[in-house]
Amino acid sequence: MSPTSPTTPPTTLPPIVTEPEELTATWLSAALGAPVHSVEREQVGTGQMGTCHRLRLDGDPALPRTVLVKLPAADPASRALVIGAYAIELRFYREISPTVAVTVPTVHHQAIDLETGAFTLVMEDLAPAVQGDQIAGCTPDQARAAAVNLAGLHGPRWCDASLSDIEGLTIQGPEDAALLAEFYGPALEIFVDGLGDLLEPPTVETLRQTLDLAERWTLARGERFGLVHGDYRLDNLMFAPGPDGPDGPDVVTAVDWQTLSLGLPARDLAYLVGTGLEVVARRAHEEGIVAAYHSALSSHGVAGYDRATAWEDYRFAMMQGPLVSVFGCAYGARTERGDAMFAAMVNRSCAAIRDLDTLALVASS
Repeated sequence: MSPTSPTTPPTTLPPIVTEPEELTATWLSAALGAPVHSVEREQVGTGQMGTCHRLRLDGDPALPRTVLVKLPAADPASRALVIGAYAIELRFYREISPTVAVTVPTVHHQAIDLETGAFTLVMEDLAPAVQGDQIAGCTPDQARAAAVNLAGLHGPRWCDASLSDIEGLTIQGPEDAALLAEFYGPALEIFVDGLGDLLEPPTVETLRQTLDLAERWTLARGERFGLVHGDYRLDNLMFAPGPDGPDGPDVVTAVDWQTLSLGLPARDLAYLVGTGLEVVARRAHEEGIVAAYHSALSSHGVAGYDRATAWEDYRFAMMQGPLVSVFGCAYGARTERGDAMFAAMVNRSCAAIRDLDTLALVASS
């Protein structure tokens, strides 16, 4: 890390930058609209689809002391494969987040080239909030706070037909479901072979039972739809003590919106609870968490959706855990932590599938 020279903000918008070395004081002055005298940089996170950097700024008193900057993958060919994911995240922050009530970071600057996938996203640094730990899991209180925050994504635009007018947001149709089912089998074999003894024997059996139901699951319950984060799990959530201190509920902030789509909202809820809580804790607290989520939906104006239906949607949606985890592990970059994380997620969510009789519910849909 090295400081750069003082500067004053130019009058034109800064270019899109894709390399951390380009995050200079001059560039930041233009992006933030105030003089930045010096900047220090450090990389944070693992960055499979790009990189994230924390910048410490010295300059105008109105500036934040630190910001986070997301940049795309270094390889232009890799960028081209995920342009849609980059675009939907920036579109979420720009167009969608002002219309919902989920807590997200403030965005200070964003720009994207939709031809190449080059983008720059400058956001609020949420420190000292702490990132959730997918392997360790969370407490029931944290899961409840995260579920209430999730209702702020789903509730305000529940079954809003205008969502399909937003570029990049579509509901999965028959062709999408058939394609998912076609690739799920090979991905599952890669997953099971790769993780080996990290998977409990009942987990492997449950995974194989999901094979013939993936297409049906994807298409069912289309009468209820909304914004679905798609990867609403602990590693993508930041937890900070609320205004009532350590004895009150945490403030939960959701990040990483590159998997945003339209679908059954309960997919996010089941994924959060099923992958984030240890089995014993989930069994004891999941009904209360679903009830808290349902109550929060009502506070955001959702009507005609009773608690019994919410509970059934939660049971049905539990297949989100293995589906996302299997594809993420099979076709992503393998790491030791990643293997441990995906194993924990799938062992927990498959236990929930068995407890909740999810597969029978899907088969009868």
